[in-house]
Amino acid sequence: MFTSLLRRYRRLQAEGERGVALITVIGIGMVLAVMVGSGVALATTMATKASTDDDWNSALAAAYAGVADYQSRITNDNTYMEYGNKSAPFSQSTGSSTLVLPSGAATNKAFGIGAGGTWQPVAGASGNQAFRYEVDNSDYAAQGIIRILATGRSGSVTRSVLADVRQRGFLDYLYFTNYEVQDPQITGKTQCAAYNYAVGATAARPSSCDPIVFQTKDTVDGPMHSNDKLDICGGTFTSTVTSSNPTTPMTFCSSTLASGFKLTVNWEAPLLMPPTNAQMKQETMSTASRPSCLYTGPTKITYNSNGTMTVISPWTKTTYLDGSATKQNPICGTPGTATGQLGSASGQTFTVPDDNLIFVQTVPSLAGDPNYWAANAKPSGWADCPTNGNNLGFPTAGESVIKTAAAVYYGCRTGDAFVKGVVNGQSTVAAENYIWITGDITYQDPTASVLGLVGQNSVWVWNPIGSKTSGKTCNLTTDPANVTANSYCTNLGDFSSGGRTIDAAMLSVSHTVQVQNYDLGGYLGSLNVLGAIAQQFRGPVGTSGSTHAGTGFDKGYTYDLRLKYIAPPKFLQAVSTTYGVTQYTSVKPSFNADGSNAG
Repeated sequence: MFTSLLRRYRRLQAEGERGVALITVIGIGMVLAVMVGSGVALATTMATKASTDDDWNSALAAAYAGVADYQSRITNDNTYMEYGNKSAPFSQSTGSSTLVLPSGAATNKAFGIGAGGTWQPVAGASGNQAFRYEVDNSDYAAQGIIRILATGRSGSVTRSVLADVRQRGFLDYLYFTNYEVQDPQITGKTQCAAYNYAVGATAARPSSCDPIVFQTKDTVDGPMHSNDKLDICGGTFTSTVTSSNPTTPMTFCSSTLASGFKLTVNWEAPLLMPPTNAQMKQETMSTASRPSCLYTGPTKITYNSNGTMTVISPWTKTTYLDGSATKQNPICGTPGTATGQLGSASGQTFTVPDDNLIFVQTVPSLAGDPNYWAANAKPSGWADCPTNGNNLGFPTAGESVIKTAAAVYYGCRTGDAFVKGVVNGQSTVAAENYIWITGDITYQDPTASVLGLVGQNSVWVWNPIGSKTSGKTCNLTTDPANVTANSYCTNLGDFSSGGRTIDAAMLSVSHTVQVQNYDLGGYLGSLNVLGAIAQQFRGPVGTSGSTHAGTGFDKGYTYDLRLKYIAPPKFLQAVSTTYGVTQYTSVKPSFNADGSNAG
């Protein structure tokens, strides 16, 4: 450009226009000076912007690296939720006052705060990329969730993300089983429990073990997993299906069905049941201010749509354990058999405590226990314990009661919870023995209410059976496949709603989630579950029929998507150390680049 300007000047000079040429060149030179200056400024600005953009993206990447770092640490040490800096702004604001800083070799630079505090460098990154994180463990005991506010730094830029970290567990699935066979306690085929990949089985399960299959009318609308092999004879599956069997994750009733099955069944590591739910009982061993309730002996719980619950629990002497029988938890009702107390005929009605855990224990046999009853003692006004009954209305009038292979259904002193109603709040009911679902369980507000049901033994959908013909007995000692015997049976429960609706996350630790007398009586409609089902052994809910179940229920299972992010209060966790991030949110930076609080 300068060469062309010089040529222009010389031409004008030769034409006698030297003054004009000088003015022209000076003017053009000034324009060029401005252009060059603008170009330099633009280039500088663009370089600065590019650098800022790089820092902006790198700071976010560093924040995500912080979440991944915490996730790795807690996966390797499942007590790591105890660690953090309780003086960090986020931890203080969430009430995470129990946090402690790891020391010695376990010291973690990511717990630094303030302008003079430490940052953890991002491994393998160049420059000053680093992160910090603050911990909120206030909801861990109740919901198993830890919130991490991670701040990443790059150059002069900081960015923060908020992440929910939760242990992989039963609530990740609509349907979970450890074994795809019926409970050996019911069938008596104890040898069948050995054929499961999760417990090291290598041989195929014999057909005599009677695996339970999915039928044509079955719908599983959510993620499902079994540690065992799945047997498919039909059904609709709308989400992921996984198995822990590495060689034969599923079998089909026909080659046609197999060729038409569109879902890929992927392998996933086994998820193992804890041996007991006793740790839930430990939650009641505290001061009266804790929102946990202990009841003793058979206990009826009816949730009411107005946010109250009605509890009948005659054997209960104290509603929490701290070594004293004289103290009570006022949020759990008042023990006693007087009118308006827990042991009265109509029980006691009170507000559902916030984030409440209820544990129903068997009547203690040790004299030192605050809820101890002598062998010949009974609650005031109670009749003697029947052979198979509990004086709470079970068995119902006209019911033919069948024994399981190990015990009677209705124990007079056993830790059984009988639950129904409209849940308006957040609650978990756990039982040392059985959970009985005696009617519909629904949510008053499906966006706010949540219920967990955890039985050490089976979770039963109550389906009492009686004799429908005078002089003819519903013969429960005969093989249920015997149509002649079943023709004398009738269902005594109330299924007027067209089936049974259960809004809850259900878990049987040692046994099964099953319909009582599923193979006797008639067709009852659909078993509609909104929530999750987890069980040691798969429980049948009905028998096969041409257009619907022959007896019992069809399945209508839908996953409660909220369970990916929340849990019923103090719900039982799996034997697993795998933690995953369930939710990310980008938020205002928590720290400035110099480490000071961003405010």
